[in-house]
Amino acid sequence: MFAVVLIAVVVGAMAQRVAGLGFGLMVSPVLVVLLGPLDGVMVVNACGAASSALILSRVWRHVDWPRYVGLIVPGLAGIALGALIASRVPAAPLEIGIGLTLVAGLALSQLAARSSRRFEGLGVMAASGFASGLMNAAAAVGGPAVTAYAVLSSWDQRRFSATLQPFFITTGTTSLLAKVIATGGHTPALEPWQWAAVLACMLAGIAAGELLARRLAGTTVRLAVVVIAYAGAVLAIANGIARL
Repeated sequence: MFAVVLIAVVVGAMAQRVAGLGFGLMVSPVLVVLLGPLDGVMVVNACGAASSALILSRVWRHVDWPRYVGLIVPGLAGIALGALIASRVPAAPLEIGIGLTLVAGLALSQLAARSSRRFEGLGVMAASGFASGLMNAAAAVGGPAVTAYAVLSSWDQRRFSATLQPFFITTGTTSLLAKVIATGGHTPALEPWQWAAVLACMLAGIAAGELLARRLAGTTVRLAVVVIAYAGAVLAIANGIARL
């Protein structure tokens, strides 16, 4: 079972390096099913923040810091609400909710991509940041909300991808700490060797993604991320229904 977790971490880290996002989308459904909704999301929060920290040094010069601030301030408010939800809702309904949230987020980003209208402004940015923080804390899938904003505002792909890294570092660590506090000190039940294996696989995935980034189009990788994420979301919903 843990081998599946490690495979998911490798693939998710590859997607994160190539497309700028995708770690949570690909890994969260798998870990939620295998480790449970609370521990699974906490592990993804920790790993997502770590993978973004490792990638940030490669894309630092392209980060759009004003937009980072505009997204993260309302995002912190969303994290507080998401952590409360994740710590209070029973496992089976939470797993179903995570799956449904992932489907909704994916659908939102796809609808935004098809829209011919373009929106820019603090209101749209704040709503996207809040939604991303909420989804990151509750389900470790904060990417779709900010992706929708990037599409609606015609944000340059390179700067968007780079800015996501400090954004995910902040939301991942804050989401993790918020849930630890909300649950009275609960931490994921992984052994030290398991954390070390996860870190090693994350590094391997980022290294592989570095090579793939020179050969694959970002659109190809994003399509694969979306397909796998939909499949994982359906699996999480089915598993949650089975637990009821």
